[in-house]
Amino acid sequence: MGKINKILVCGCTGVGKTSLIEQLLYGNHKLGTPMFATIEDIYNAVIETDRGVKERVRIYDTAGLDPSTEMPKHYFSFPDGFALVYDVTSWDSFQRLDSLKKEIEKVRDNKAHIIVIGNKSEVNEARQVEFNTALKWSHKEKIRLWEVSVANRQSLVEPFIHLTSKITQPPSKSTFLPGRKAKSTVVNSVET
Repeated sequence: MGKINKILVCGCTGVGKTSLIEQLLYGNHKLGTPMFATIEDIYNAVIETDRGVKERVRIYDTAGLDPSTEMPKHYFSFPDGFALVYDVTSWDSFQRLDSLKKEIEKVRDNKAHIIVIGNKSEVNEARQVEFNTALKWSHKEKIRLWEVSVANRQSLVEPFIHLTSKITQPPSKSTFLPGRKAKSTVVNSVET
């Protein structure tokens, strides 16, 4: 565990970003508890990757975006990964993901690890975003999608393990080129 990896959690106001993070890390969120608008919070965690390696992660919880609000540009440059969160009962929060993803890719030159999390999956009677609709969009954008419920803490674990595994992936190619012959210099030593 060397480097501290950074994950930015972002999305519209009221999608449950803070509840999701606090339930994931502490298991202390109670459904129906009044929530207050987040300005910005930072959480520290140790997440075991799918390779069995424990990685230190700093999770940044951002203020919720309104449909007309842009994400501050400095948020795009420092994270190693992004978790875009929408509320399955809010079509507007889902639509906002497309522009948010484009903003990230523009600043990061299409080199960003991004996942999408549909929150409040347990609220089927008020659902506005069908899973298949979100899945079709995520396939088109080539990013992984999860639907989760803060009520089910276990559903929150896999997306963050996946994202942490992606951002901490060791390089796949060696910089050592065994096919090249190295030039060596032989130095004759003379004993005196």
